Amino acid sequence: MRPLLLFFLLLCSTLARAELAETDWLDLMPLEDQRALEAMPEISHDSPEGDGTFSNKGGLKQQERDMPAVMYSAKTVAALNGKTLRLGGYPVPLESDAKGNSTLFFLVPYPGACIHVPPPPPNQIVLVRYPKGIALDDIYAPLWVEGPLQIETVSNDLADAAYALDASAVRLVEEGDL
Repeated sequence: MRPLLLFFLLLCSTLARAELAETDWLDLMPLEDQRALEAMPEISHDSPEGDGTFSNKGGLKQQERDMPAVMYSAKTVAALNGKTLRLGGYPVPLESDAKGNSTLFFLVPYPGACIHVPPPPPNQIVLVRYPKGIALDDIYAPLWVEGPLQIETVSNDLADAAYALDASAVRLVEEGDL
């Protein structure tokens, strides 16, 4: 009987440390948006930002441009509302605590989205609330974020997001994760 108890305790310990499966960013888009994205022509990156000249106008916000509607989409996937998930992405810091740790940031699917042309659509931007805070020394370093995802429209001067997540865990992606 004792070996069975030991096995059970080891199994519970292993399950407690197991991470959630990664959620793909495309899973945050409704199927019709995924199809529209696949059918979209290649986007030109010829802009002042592409040449290394940056301005503080726009940020992640989609400006009025002649782009397909999917690039402005805030359509969400209702089945994800309240679902706890793990999402990998790149931070765009918004607020930090007294120690300088980021407590509020946007998570985006690719690095440099705050200067990239075009920025992701709102359904590809997640506002992350993490009161515990995390040191973000490099916005080009990817993160894992875990917690319940909420369909929540967030709009500020920097970006429009269609989702928010109250993170239970945030950590840097490590080489062993790849």
